[in-house]
Amino acid sequence: MSDMGMQGFDKGTPAAAPAELSARAPFAMPEATIGSDNARKPIGLVREVAGSGSAIRLDLARLDECTSDLDPSVALSGKVGSQIKVRVGNSWLLASVRNQRLDTSVEGGIIADIDFLGEGEEERLTGKIYGFRRGVTRYPVPGALVYPTTSNDLRQIYASDGRTNISIGTVFPTRDIRAGLYVDALLGKHFALLGSTGTGKSTAAALILHRICEMAPSGHIVMIDPHGEYASAFKHTGQLLDVSNLQMPYWLMNFEEHCEVFITSAGTDRQVDLDILAKCLLAARQKNRLAEQIGKITVDSPIPYLLSDLLNILSNEMGRLDKGTNSIPYMRLKTKIEEVRGDPRFQFMFSGMLVGDTMAEFISKIFRMPANGKPISIIDVSGVPSEITSTVVAVLSRLVFDYAIWSRDEETRPVLLVCEEAHRYVPSEKNSGGSSVGRILSRIAKEGRKYGVSLGLITQRPSDLAEGVLSQCGTIIAMRLNNERDQAFVKAAMPEGARGFVDTIPALRNRECIISGEGVSIPMRVSFDELEAMKRPASNDPSFYELWSKAGGEEQAVERTVQRWRAQSR
Repeated sequence: MSDMGMQGFDKGTPAAAPAELSARAPFAMPEATIGSDNARKPIGLVREVAGSGSAIRLDLARLDECTSDLDPSVALSGKVGSQIKVRVGNSWLLASVRNQRLDTSVEGGIIADIDFLGEGEEERLTGKIYGFRRGVTRYPVPGALVYPTTSNDLRQIYASDGRTNISIGTVFPTRDIRAGLYVDALLGKHFALLGSTGTGKSTAAALILHRICEMAPSGHIVMIDPHGEYASAFKHTGQLLDVSNLQMPYWLMNFEEHCEVFITSAGTDRQVDLDILAKCLLAARQKNRLAEQIGKITVDSPIPYLLSDLLNILSNEMGRLDKGTNSIPYMRLKTKIEEVRGDPRFQFMFSGMLVGDTMAEFISKIFRMPANGKPISIIDVSGVPSEITSTVVAVLSRLVFDYAIWSRDEETRPVLLVCEEAHRYVPSEKNSGGSSVGRILSRIAKEGRKYGVSLGLITQRPSDLAEGVLSQCGTIIAMRLNNERDQAFVKAAMPEGARGFVDTIPALRNRECIISGEGVSIPMRVSFDELEAMKRPASNDPSFYELWSKAGGEEQAVERTVQRWRAQSR
């Protein structure tokens, strides 16, 4: 890095002593002794100092000079959302500008609140900066001079420092500084991608996942796709699964998930049905040879069983004279099980062909073990009947977590579980309805990293997520959020140093975001890369004008739609 490139960052004018500052006019600050460009001129001084941030006074005339600079970082320094730097001894403090207001006590003065981001040391002989790190150990004193940052300053600050990273875009306000996400930190401590509809959230998710797949072609990624958007984005690099080829065995469900599918009663009747189902389900599992080989099993053990065996056991129990209740609960259970078994919409799960012991084969297919060049499996649940969608997602999520627990004696194979429309599956307590999927995903958020399970949550309504889940995400990628309640929820989950960036969330453009947390060196505003058309999800909004300008073929389209509708098949 050239001396010219590090001009303001390596040889800025030291701060004058407070006594000298009080002796001259508020903005009569000295010119730098080396060079005359804007990056070497102070633009203000520190007014107040606090633990996490400070207040500075800026000179409007100096800011106007910076605006004409060709370096976009210098041109924007001092503006809301930009960065400035403060000299402290042989180091520089970097801070972001949170807000601005007019200083009525001084003509041409502006007061701004700043949030400290980190600091870098200055090498005495070369004047270059090294070892930039998050956090502050030495604070400035009131009167310390404030300087604009340059693109080369930011290039040093946002450097990947040798850690494995994926490049996803450019850092605002620069045009060429790449924004990188540290992969181990991003995945090791979970992440959340948030943004209102229409901001480019799905394309951003596809971009991040494509970059991870390119970096790790032998990875293990499972994505729950509730709208069938991502199949087109990963048709060449992923395993695409839907109701036509998922073939998920029903006996993989644990007892809680069985209850969600088979039990419809409430109140005191529900407890009676639970007891009956538990007894009969355990007996059905025990009829398999595997149960004899294993010995003691529980009602949750993933042992294959026949639905016909379960129905026969229910009938036998119903005929007992000492059953302790009338026959109504047994009839209720039998009717529901027969209804599910006979419904063609449930064939992807309750087919009679899925009774063999295919657990290892199913897990290998879903978790991509081995990946065979396709490290991601896209599970399209848009065709799953709405009554059991949550149960299907719960089973898949629990399999990820249980596999991680029981494979600890093997070489660790971390799995990334990505949930689109996460507020549907991890809802807040008032909207949860006691679903098992919310409990298992909340458990993954709290305990998953200990077992090598990473969670990626994608949602447009962060305020509807379960309390505490967002705070478990080490990295938050926030795109534009229009709802004030969502903005407040995200702001509460952001670290203190990123609060100034959070204030800009309502003003972000499409394909822009604020990234904060473990996955980046410091909070940053990023413009995402343009993703190739063939790699984008099918989430574009329809053009009403274009589609309504065409005519012809409507009758045939309606006929085909009705056929698919009636057959419940695409």
